[in-house]
Amino acid sequence: MSEHETTSEGMGEPTRRDFLYLTTGMAGAVGAVAVAWPFIDQMRPDASTLALASIEVDVASLEPGMSLTVKWRGKPIFIRNRTPEEVEAANAVQLADLKDPIARNANLPVDAQATAVDRSGGKGKENWIVMIGTCTHLGCVPLGQAGEYNGWFCPCHGSVYDTAGRIRKGPAPQNLAIPTFSFLSDTKIKIG
Repeated sequence: MSEHETTSEGMGEPTRRDFLYLTTGMAGAVGAVAVAWPFIDQMRPDASTLALASIEVDVASLEPGMSLTVKWRGKPIFIRNRTPEEVEAANAVQLADLKDPIARNANLPVDAQATAVDRSGGKGKENWIVMIGTCTHLGCVPLGQAGEYNGWFCPCHGSVYDTAGRIRKGPAPQNLAIPTFSFLSDTKIKIG
């Protein structure tokens, strides 16, 4: 071992210089995180946004044939208690007649078919439909109980949806989307 060689260079014990390099590096890393944290933290959603992550809607007053529009995450949500005739009309549609055969239901697998049941509240709740109320063409808000199929009609460009919110005519490429939702009781729906 030469006079100028430290013991760490000769694979011996660590020196004071090794300790200083290690602690200086650690202090630099902690300082970088401390400087970066305010910038990272400001990107988190604020409390008002988190409050809109899910909403509960009381639908006790919705008789068959009535609709309600609520706002969730800045979007209109159509909630409709369909009449038996509307449910029957939705059930009578053949999947081959649909422009978009995919359910577009966030509660089901992405490849679920757009059957009347898969577009509704599910087994035993077929009369209920909950959809994001924006046309899939350019994001307009369709009119309810309008159009050729007595579902929803977007007057901006003529997209026509049936009583299950499935696109039947016009430029819209997809069915109206169904958000994640569940029934907390027979009269309360949680969206989100």
